[in-house]
Order: sequence, then structure tokens, then C-alpha cells
Amino acid sequence: MSLTHFDAKGQAHMVDVGAKPATERSAVAEALVVMRPETLALVQGGTAKKGDVAGVARLAGIMAAKRTSDLIPLCHPLPISHASLEITPDAGLPGLRLQATIRTTGPTGVEMEALTAVTVAALTVYDMLKAAEKSMRIEGVRLIRKTGGKSGTYEATP
Repeated sequence: MSLTHFDAKGQAHMVDVGAKPATERSAVAEALVVMRPETLALVQGGTAKKGDVAGVARLAGIMAAKRTSDLIPLCHPLPISHASLEITPDAGLPGLRLQATIRTTGPTGVEMEALTAVTVAALTVYDMLKAAEKSMRIEGVRLIRKTGGKSGTYEATP
């Protein structure tokens, strides 16, 4: 298997997608922010000092998805047609489950946009709650599903 971001000399380059057809593509990624139950209660009760943790993190994730090509050197800028971020409290962690869904019609996929969205949203959660708990952990950042393109559909195993 060859890696597409390296040329014959092993130098990094941006993949030429100019000849690829524009197709519908989507990606879903997730991340977990693990915290103490009392920190989770701040989020659920809306009493965090910096305000609406989930709302701000959701916006940060969506904004990050749109800026992925500015952050990841070899990513193509893409016209994102849909970006959403769900943030769900989970007492079993305890913490928050974050899931980003990104869609486009284009010549390349949106996996990096989905992964960037959940990562920046998780970092935003940390930033907004760090005064209450510095020991929070961001875990499990991964691609859950992707559709479209030459490689077809990918589904992560549970």
C-alpha cells in the first residue's frame, strides 16, 4: 500500500484531486471528554462559570470543520454542505460524548473535517471547564463512519 501524500521521492505533497468526480461524501467522528461527576453536573445544570459549555463547544467544532484545510497542511479546502455536532452527557463515563457529522459534494472526503470538529469541540469543553477540573481527559477520537468516494463506505467496529 502506498501513501497518497508522498511522491516517488518520499516528499510530502498535496494529492491532485482535479480529475476525480465530485460525489456525495460524509463522515462521522467521535471523541469523549472524561471528567468527574461533579464537573459533568456543572455542564448539565448550566452552572459552569464560562457559560453554556455544550453550545460553545458545538459552535467551535463547526467552525473548526470549516477551517480544517488551514490547520492540516495537506488537506484540500472543501465546500461543506452540512456540519453538525452532538454533545451528549454520559454518566457512565462520566463525561461528554461528542459526535460530528460532516457532508460535502466534492472530489475528496471529509474525514479530517469530522475529526477536527470533534477534537476542537473537546478542547473547547476542556477550556471551559478547566477551572473546575484540570484532570479531565480527551479520549477515543476516531472516525466512526465515512461514505462516498473510491474507497466506498467505512464503518468502525464498536
